[in-house]
Amino acid sequence: MTTYIIRRLIGAVIMLLIVSMVTFAIFFLVPRLAGATPESLASRYAGRTATAETQKLIADRLGFNDPLVVQYGRFVKGLVAGSEFDTGASIEQCPAPCFGYSYITQQPVWPDLVDRSRVTLSLAVGAAAIWVFAGVAAGVVSALRRGSFFDRAAMGIALAGVSLPVFFTGMISLVFFSYSLGLTAPGGTYVDFTVNPAQWAYSLILPWITLAFLFAAGYARLTRAGMLETMNEDYVRTARAKGLPERTVVVKHGLRGALTPIVTIFGLDFGLLLGGAVLTESTFSLNGLGKYAIDAITNNDLPKVMGVTLLAAVFVVVANLIVDLLYAVVDPRVRLS
Repeated sequence: MTTYIIRRLIGAVIMLLIVSMVTFAIFFLVPRLAGATPESLASRYAGRTATAETQKLIADRLGFNDPLVVQYGRFVKGLVAGSEFDTGASIEQCPAPCFGYSYITQQPVWPDLVDRSRVTLSLAVGAAAIWVFAGVAAGVVSALRRGSFFDRAAMGIALAGVSLPVFFTGMISLVFFSYSLGLTAPGGTYVDFTVNPAQWAYSLILPWITLAFLFAAGYARLTRAGMLETMNEDYVRTARAKGLPERTVVVKHGLRGALTPIVTIFGLDFGLLLGGAVLTESTFSLNGLGKYAIDAITNNDLPKVMGVTLLAAVFVVVANLIVDLLYAVVDPRVRLS
């Protein structure tokens, strides 16, 4: 078990290094291969209104004329030990982890990412709790009552949830529940958990349900398929032959055997969602990482876009590491590998 954990930790560190290389290549190497000049790269830091002279100065200050290996070393050094940025008027410190410095807002990117991630984390955790519970429960009941009215109704709703985009269900929900009935908070409402937990939940209940509706549908179908397969295995029939209660057979033997693909897809979904639920945050006007990235793209603020991209990749790697460790809990066979 210890060897398994150490291997996964080493693999996660290597993957994070590869992520940093790929992120750097996307934003610095690929544009060079496409014919971009140091000045054109600097324009993405200075904004759309920057003059040619300003672009040249920023290109020199950021070292865009240096070899790519040197630039990558500076990039990694900023993540680990912090960096300094010459704004012309002063030398600005960007403490570690330095995910970049915005010349448009004259501020490091990392504090903005931390502030916006509170909203995204609140949205992701609440929605994940709903979609896992609702999706898995619906899938289990559908599998146990295969062909029943509940099974067909649940799978029909699941098909609608997978088919309908978030921005459509989100806008319909806002119009009906918020603006017509007044049951939920309107768009753009967010109260931090530390300020008022009840208002925090009230402001996010509609985004939670809207986002969970999309994911719960897929989880219900996946759980149903897994349960139908595992409930016909020999070890399940053996457990029933031994006289174990049906609840124990379903939960301990059937559901546990079907959880491995659920855990896998949950790690991917949750990691990606932590990088910013772009459509949901835009629909409900929530100032999370997704909306932060959209605003950065609109303003041509490359450091912010790069910061969100790198942070989202880190979330995915960490989520997959946790999934690998959970395999040893969910599936005892992993411990022997």
